[in-house]
Amino acid sequence: MGEIRKVGVVGAGLMGSGIAQVSAAAGYETILREIATAPLEAGLTAIRRSLDRAVEKEKLTAEGRDGALTRIAGTVELEPLADCDVIIEAIIEDIGAKNELFRSLDGLCPERTIFASNTSSLTITEMAVSSGRPDRFVGLHFFNPVPVMALVEVVRAGGTSTETFETAMEFAGSLGKTPVACRDNSGFIVNRLLVPYMLDAIRAYEEGIGSIPDIDTAMQLGCGYPMGPFALSDFVGNDTLYLITEIMFEEYREKRFAPPPLLRRMYAAGHHGRKTGRGFYDYSGEAPVVSDFVKR
Repeated sequence: MGEIRKVGVVGAGLMGSGIAQVSAAAGYETILREIATAPLEAGLTAIRRSLDRAVEKEKLTAEGRDGALTRIAGTVELEPLADCDVIIEAIIEDIGAKNELFRSLDGLCPERTIFASNTSSLTITEMAVSSGRPDRFVGLHFFNPVPVMALVEVVRAGGTSTETFETAMEFAGSLGKTPVACRDNSGFIVNRLLVPYMLDAIRAYEEGIGSIPDIDTAMQLGCGYPMGPFALSDFVGNDTLYLITEIMFEEYREKRFAPPPLLRRMYAAGHHGRKTGRGFYDYSGEAPVVSDFVKR
């Protein structure tokens, strides 16, 4: 593997903070960058809480937690990323914003630096070309919650060099993850199969095939899934699901990737799931109940 000592993560949200945590826990000096102090502090606080929970559950020693925290530094500037060996982008799922970021990083970082995107649906090839270093660009798609989920999809674009790809695979493994190789198509492996399943569940509800709780229960008990499709959508974020469907439908032009009317209305209304307190379920009480919005 190419020598990786210092890791940069851009974006301190749910995914970025999780990536920074596992990087630091694996022994890498890690720089976490956000555009403003408030979201940066929120991300660093989330990391500390996550590490504390790991200690409480005896999955990590106190020494391991303290060591990880000493290896993470936060910044609102790009310059501290200049000497990173790999930089992982985990910002908003907008191709223009990502391309602008990578162009800025290309002018800042040495040629050896590998750029990676945590995108779940956008084309790696377009970002790679825009970055100015397509041979040293790769997709590293982690899953939520990053410290818990074992999988990383490693996406090889057309111009990705063999050395870069192999380094990315080994780097993912060094984080305690299981890497799988993916072709650069929208959705990669997991979302390419998972998103149509989630959309079909919404259509099944719209067509009166079953209630939301019954569909969730059926898929849990009948297929062994840890949660049903509606609970999963609320967990991931209905806004995230909607935006992914828009991107995937644009690429494939198949009905199974198109957002159902109910999902479109929920996105417009701001009913994005657990993070907003209401999605397919209402989380304002002691236990989730089906939201009145989806009954209308």
